Amino acid sequence: MSQRHVELLIGRLLTDDDLRSEFTRAPFETLAAFCRQGWELSRGEIDALTQIDADFWRLVASRLPSRLRRCSLASDSPRASRRTA
Repeated sequence: MSQRHVELLIGRLLTDDDLRSEFTRAPFETLAAFCRQGWELSRGEIDALTQIDADFWRLVASRLPSRLRRCSLASDSPRASRRTA
């Protein structure tokens, strides 16, 4: 089941602006919270995910069509500022 959780987590990291921001700020804490919620991630998977450069997540996410992404509604989000400007 762990591989399935890795796949789901990668999908969420690429489509959820808030989760991606949280993960790039505090990767281990974010993954620990997922594990506490019942997600199955091995130590090796956690290590592999945290070794990926944060720019990778942003780059791939930016190339996804906006229809596939959950944008942030937080006021400190660049997208939120553009919407209110």
